[in-house]
Amino acid sequence: MSIDNSQCICNLICVYVIRFAVSVVRDLKRVSPYHRNIILDAIEAQLSHEPTSPAKHRKLLINLVPPWDAVPPVWELRVGEFRVFYDVAEAEQIVDVRAIRKKPPGKRTEEIL
Repeated sequence: MSIDNSQCICNLICVYVIRFAVSVVRDLKRVSPYHRNIILDAIEAQLSHEPTSPAKHRKLLINLVPPWDAVPPVWELRVGEFRVFYDVAEAEQIVDVRAIRKKPPGKRTEEIL
């Protein structure tokens, strides 16, 4: 039996390459291994297919000027008490993760950058 690839759903799903800035490696070293795994799993699950679609845990940050190099607009992925900041190159299908920060209750996004 042969499989017709034109009917395969895998051909319809757009997969983005996820790149991490050097500063993200430092950010992740400050996080416990338990939380690090949760964050990395969420990045893979949430950002590899539709990183620019607003969702329950994903939003566009309007008028945010981050202290790192980024290609506007900047997006935020909420993973528990952590925030993953990223931007997307749509044409190349690349997600650049720029920073990961812990966001304590009562703090604004601008205050944790």
